[in-house]
Amino acid sequence: MSEEKLVNVGRVIHFYPRISVAIVELTSKLSVGDKIVIRGTSTNFEQTVESMQIQHKNVESAEAGQLVGLKVIQRVREKDIVYKKIP
Repeated sequence: MSEEKLVNVGRVIHFYPRISVAIVELTSKLSVGDKIVIRGTSTNFEQTVESMQIQHKNVESAEAGQLVGLKVIQRVREKDIVYKKIP
């Protein structure tokens, strides 16, 4: 059984509930296909990054310091932390 490590990759700074998109300020590289965990006071779920945008344009990956829009499967809140799962 392999241990998985969680690495902090960013923080939610806004959430659009109608379209279920979180705006995340990245502190580390994130790519489509990465498995992420989003945690906060009342948030705790896991998903795979399926769609990511920078200024309404689809991107495959983004670097630290960039703001990205992530399609999320549940409600998130400002200040929730985004972690990437490293196998």
